Amino acid sequence: MVESAKPVPPIWCPGCGDFGVLAALKKAALEMKVATHDLVLVGGIGCSGSIHNFLEINGIHALHGRLLAQAIGVKLANPALTVIAAGGDGDGYAIGMGHFMHAFKKNASIVYIAMNNETYGLTKGQASPTSQIGFEGNIERPFDAILTALSIPAPNLIARTFSGDPKTMISVLVEALKFQKEGRGFAFIEDLSPCVTYNDTYKLWREKVLDVSKVEGYDPTDRKAMFRICLETMEAGRIPIGIMHRPKESMREGLESKLLGDAAGPARSDISLEPNMGAYQKLLAGIA
Repeated sequence: MVESAKPVPPIWCPGCGDFGVLAALKKAALEMKVATHDLVLVGGIGCSGSIHNFLEINGIHALHGRLLAQAIGVKLANPALTVIAAGGDGDGYAIGMGHFMHAFKKNASIVYIAMNNETYGLTKGQASPTSQIGFEGNIERPFDAILTALSIPAPNLIARTFSGDPKTMISVLVEALKFQKEGRGFAFIEDLSPCVTYNDTYKLWREKVLDVSKVEGYDPTDRKAMFRICLETMEAGRIPIGIMHRPKESMREGLESKLLGDAAGPARSDISLEPNMGAYQKLLAGIA
């Protein structure tokens, strides 16, 4: 009899913003009635990347910067699964940047949660791609994932949450899970998740976050308007949070639908000899 690994207590520092993501994910999955055996969580490298170890679900510890490639592979192998990728800003926006950019274009129906604490917490507080100028000697302007996501013309769901606002985080995660369940494509959520040990930004971010749905002209179906709103919000010294893009299209746009149609996927295919004899004979004839 094969036994699965049991969840272990989180190894995060008390107060870490990742606890908020873990709790919100549990509640959102429960609200959406996602069965544990149908949920696959692909974790990245870093503190946040261990999140799948703390849930009794199917989990994969991905290679550094490769969690999106592996998550998309899982979805294409078995489209019936609910697939979530979860990692940090260092994992996703540094070594994983190539996969991050292409995930929007590919548009597979998975949920990606990037926990951004503006530092490499696991390796003791170095500057990350999102660190502010002056943090640990950083002289580069921080990378902004939301503006980047909005610049890619694909029917993705794009949002940002804050671990200090669990109610909003749960509602956004529920919408993202619905989006992927309907096969509509890639749902990206950046969560502002403070590192209380090396970069405690709770107070600062709580003062600076601004729900963009309260801004005049808010229309998440208008990519150009949302890019302007986000940019102007940032220029005013605030941090935009909320749903940034909600595509108008109601049809299935996911990569898995385009590649597989209504097929069950390779992981659920019947590979026994009899029903596939014709295809095998054709293959052999072609190489004879």
